[in-house]
Amino acid sequence: MTQVLNQTQTLRSNAAITAIGSYIPDRILSNADLEKMVETSDEWIVQRTGIRERRISAELQFTSDLCIEAVRDMASRYAVDLSSVDYIIVATSTPDSFVPSVASRIQDAFGIENCGTVDIQAACAGFTAAIQLANGLLLSGVYRKIIVLGAETLSKVTDYTDRTTCILFGDGAGAFLMEAVADTTNTGGSLIAASSSTEGSGGHLLYRSSLSPTINSQEIIATSNLVQNGREVYRWAISQVAAGVHDLIDKSGLSAAQIDWFVPHNANQRIIDALCDKTGISPDKALSSIAKYGNTSAASIPLAIDDAVSENKIQTGDTMLLYGFGGGLTQVGVILRWSL
Repeated sequence: MTQVLNQTQTLRSNAAITAIGSYIPDRILSNADLEKMVETSDEWIVQRTGIRERRISAELQFTSDLCIEAVRDMASRYAVDLSSVDYIIVATSTPDSFVPSVASRIQDAFGIENCGTVDIQAACAGFTAAIQLANGLLLSGVYRKIIVLGAETLSKVTDYTDRTTCILFGDGAGAFLMEAVADTTNTGGSLIAASSSTEGSGGHLLYRSSLSPTINSQEIIATSNLVQNGREVYRWAISQVAAGVHDLIDKSGLSAAQIDWFVPHNANQRIIDALCDKTGISPDKALSSIAKYGNTSAASIPLAIDDAVSENKIQTGDTMLLYGFGGGLTQVGVILRWSL
C-alpha cells in the first residue's frame, strides 16, 4: 500500500489536560449473551480478542447523549466551569447525524456561548487526532479552553449475524479538557511529540458505506453497518503501527523505557501485546479497557485512561504515549506528560 502522508516530529505545545470524564451505557453484552446469538464461545472470543463484555447504548441513546454524560462526569469531578469553554471537538464514526454535528449538540445541551464546534472522523485514530488539533488551536492564541471527546455507538452499526465482527464492538465516550497554559517549559501535560500517517490505498479494508459505491476503485458493500477485513487490518497493525510507534518514540528523543504508560487504541488484546513486543514497551505499561468495553474505536483511549486514573495508576508528570490506528488506514500518536 502506498503511503500518502507521513509526518513525525517534536512539537510546540501550550496545552495541558486539566480534567477528564467518561460515560458508558448501562447495558452489558457478555460473551455468554453472544453465544446465544451467533456461533461462538467465551473461550474463543477471549483467546482471539481479550474481550469479555461490552456496553450497548439504549435504542434511543445516541453518540451525543454519551458525550453529554461524559462532559457532565468531567464537570462534576473537577468542578469545571463549562461557560468558559470556547471550542468542542468530537471524534466519532457514529454521529447522531452528519449535519448538524455532535459537537453542536453538546454546545446546545450546556448552553455554552461563543463556542466553536466540529466533528472529526479519523476512525479509531480520532481521539489522538483531536488532541493534535486542539493543541494547534490553543497555540494559535484564539482559543483557551477546549473539550476533546472520543465517542461511539458502534452497536448501532454492527451486524449481529456476523460472528467475525459482532464480538468486537461496544459503546462509550471519554472527554479531556485541554487548556492553554502560560508556562510551557515545566508544565505537566504538555505535548512532547506527535505523529500521523495514512495509507489511503487500504481504505476498503475497514469502512462504513457512503454515497460512492467504491473505495479506491474497489466495490464495497452497500450497508450502513461497519465492514472490516479483520485479517488484513490485523496484519497492517502488527507491521505498520508497530513501526509508527517506534518512530514516534525515536523522534521524541525518548526511549521505550522512559514511557510510563502506553495507551494504544484498544482494538484487540493480541494487537496490544504484539505492539509491546515489537516496540520494547513492557506489557505492564499498556493500559487497556478492552476486556470490559470491547473495541470502542475513538472512545477506547480515553476510557482506558479514565479507568487507570480511577485506579490511581497514573501520576502527575508521567510520560504517556497515546496511539490511535484504524480506518483510513490512519495512525496518529502523541506523547505527553500527564498533568492531573
